[in-house]
Amino acid sequence: MQQEQRAAALVVRRVMEGRTLPVALADVAQAGAPGNPAFVRELASGTLRHWGRLAALVQALARREPAPPLAALIAVALYQLDHTRAPPFAVVDRAVEAAATIAHAGVKSFVNALLRRYLREREALNAAVSAASPVARWSYPRWWIGRVQADHPACWESILSVGNERPPLTLRVNRRVVTRAALAAEFASRGIEVLPVGEAGLIVVDPQPVADLPGFADGAFYVQDAGAQLAASLLAATDGMRVLDACAAPGGKTTHLLELADVELVALDADAARLARVSDNLARLRLARRNVTLRIGDAGAPQAWWDARAFDRILADVPCTASGIVRRHPDGKWLRRKSDLATFAAQQQRILAALWTVLAPGGVLLYATCSVFAQENERVVNAFLEGHPGALRESINPGPLVAHDGGQLLPAGEGTSHNQDGFFYARLHKAA
Repeated sequence: MQQEQRAAALVVRRVMEGRTLPVALADVAQAGAPGNPAFVRELASGTLRHWGRLAALVQALARREPAPPLAALIAVALYQLDHTRAPPFAVVDRAVEAAATIAHAGVKSFVNALLRRYLREREALNAAVSAASPVARWSYPRWWIGRVQADHPACWESILSVGNERPPLTLRVNRRVVTRAALAAEFASRGIEVLPVGEAGLIVVDPQPVADLPGFADGAFYVQDAGAQLAASLLAATDGMRVLDACAAPGGKTTHLLELADVELVALDADAARLARVSDNLARLRLARRNVTLRIGDAGAPQAWWDARAFDRILADVPCTASGIVRRHPDGKWLRRKSDLATFAAQQQRILAALWTVLAPGGVLLYATCSVFAQENERVVNAFLEGHPGALRESINPGPLVAHDGGQLLPAGEGTSHNQDGFFYARLHKAA
């Protein structure tokens, strides 16, 4: 545990200095940090998920402000004490030893006293820091909290709370390989408990390495959030249609479209490396031989890749802040800046307008983001509709169990009937 605590603290510091979590994890691993990589990821992710409160606790507990790497290590230990089943004495003892390696031997007594004080005064300390600052109360930047409050006044607290939960391991069953009932039975035979979600989903109750699950190598499933699984059905492509999946990587929605209908599909992405992942996923899911073409290109500049044949359906899953999937990517809330919203909105408007030109009359474009910010969602769509009289926004019905407000899927966490991230969908019909 000591090695993983130290490595996780180094990862957290790199994230707070501006690196993404995957890059920070890779940096620490390449530096030769020992320990279990999966455990390091769990500790770093959990600490970042609750960083606002943990950082405030470190300040409240310390008589003098620790150096950033040591502060991160203390935060990791506090996370373990509150959110894991590790014995408190083991967490404290290992953290004390790790402190000597991340700073110097003289800090061991300091860290020991600080963590033991927290165990004695936990309730009062948490109440004090939460009352003092909304950043500590919710573990989001202040601007983020304010934006969610303004955009979702009726449910902003729930959105923030769900974003701090551990995400479920949700699978989408590949109907071209196996039925959901058959795969669930196979899991049960191996002692793996799963719960159905949506039309084709299974939530693995006790998450474990995906490659170890039965059916992975045979293409029986794809890891995909329940909210993301709605995109293909909302697009409603049918056999024989020509379909574009813009911004397709890593291929979750591309593969789902091919599972649901025999379409002529173009999967487009501007990143060649990420597009290679689409190819890999097509192969594993046994969909590579279907009528699918992979193209590298900017969705906002179709003149460079379009062959002048209009599409009947377009899925525009555009780049965004990813504010709706923050429980899966907790580094995002500390790396994003308020100014990013305007930058993304301009990019989204450019892509949406460009893709409209390659949609056939009578066709449908599904605009999608994994954001809960209105500036990337409703405002982009409304601005587009104002400038395109031939565009009609159709109503969306994601189902009675899905928490939503119009096209905005609301994050719904553990214990809900449709455990999902926060996605946004707008179905736009082009006049014939």
